Amino acid sequence: MQSLRNDSAGIVVKTMRLRTPHIEPRIIDRYILNKYLKTFLTAMALIIVIVITFDVSEKLDDFLEHHAPLREIVFQYYVNFIPGFVSLYSALFIFIAVIFFTSKMAGNTEIIAILGSGISYRRMLRPFLHGSVIVALAVFVFSNFVIPVSNRSLLEFSSTYIHTRRDDYFSNIHFQSEPGHQIYAESYNVQQLQAHKLHKDIYNDSGILVERHAAEQATYDSVNGTWTCRNYYHRTLDGLNERLDRAAVCQVDLGLQPEDFSHAKEHIEVMNSVELYRYIQREKMRGSTAIIGALIELYQRLLNPLAIIIMTYMGVAVSSRKTRGGIGVHLAVGISLAFSFIVFMRACVVFSTNGNLPPFLSVLLPQALYAAIAFLLVRTAPK
Repeated sequence: MQSLRNDSAGIVVKTMRLRTPHIEPRIIDRYILNKYLKTFLTAMALIIVIVITFDVSEKLDDFLEHHAPLREIVFQYYVNFIPGFVSLYSALFIFIAVIFFTSKMAGNTEIIAILGSGISYRRMLRPFLHGSVIVALAVFVFSNFVIPVSNRSLLEFSSTYIHTRRDDYFSNIHFQSEPGHQIYAESYNVQQLQAHKLHKDIYNDSGILVERHAAEQATYDSVNGTWTCRNYYHRTLDGLNERLDRAAVCQVDLGLQPEDFSHAKEHIEVMNSVELYRYIQREKMRGSTAIIGALIELYQRLLNPLAIIIMTYMGVAVSSRKTRGGIGVHLAVGISLAFSFIVFMRACVVFSTNGNLPPFLSVLLPQALYAAIAFLLVRTAPK
């Protein structure tokens, strides 16, 4: 306490210097981390309930039409549906949760009190970082190893009770079964194990065609492991010498398996990341056009958890300022940023699938751009 004396008026004014009490940083860390995780789990649970409600109403006719048992609906479908949904939209859930509880803290002047106690803005961000890393690691493990297992049961249920008509017909198939062995088929029927207008070209190390197998129709014999070929011919080239063998019907060992012709999209979803990487290496060797989708899937599993950390920092920067509009303004700005991020991610995937954008850049570019936006927002946030 200090005294100031005004001699001319004979008045003594007493002033008091107020000091903000010191707050232990670890207490703040536990407080914020607790709010972070609880709000995230609560928001996630509420949204999951809403999504499942709408999904049940949409698929109820399919469940009733195909007599799906209640036990399988709950435990085989929805229990396996939840992990994939949470992983896909975890960054959005985190963003909404961070904006919600940080805006409440700002509205209650808790952030002002924390900063006024001597804790820096950067230090205040530490529990947010810890929470985002915990969630990101959990999402990483789920995306790479848990969700592929769940997808197997999910796809099995869907093919039995929802999408009963499966894609059993493939057309314009072109791949490399092994180095120098190019395979082409106009069409392939999965149920009949039958390829139409099948060609197998074999090249030497110099890239010169040395052998060609061709058949109007080839059906796989699962007993002998060979192909029953109709209107078959086999051409052998050796410099200027050429040999041609023909047969109306014959058994030929083409070195091919039925699964070589059918690579449905859902196969990628049921592979863990180790299996997916091996699949990509095999498809590279075969020259398959499906490799872009597989690469995008792998890079998304590896890099998308970083979006949780980015969205956390962005949410804190947007909502830590106390405004007259309160949480409504923060949510409006935050959700606009979050959905622009999602739209940009989808657009990059489309450009990679249908254009010339490399798969790695299609996944990395949105992360890098919004990481820069989050950095600028944190730098300009009131401290």
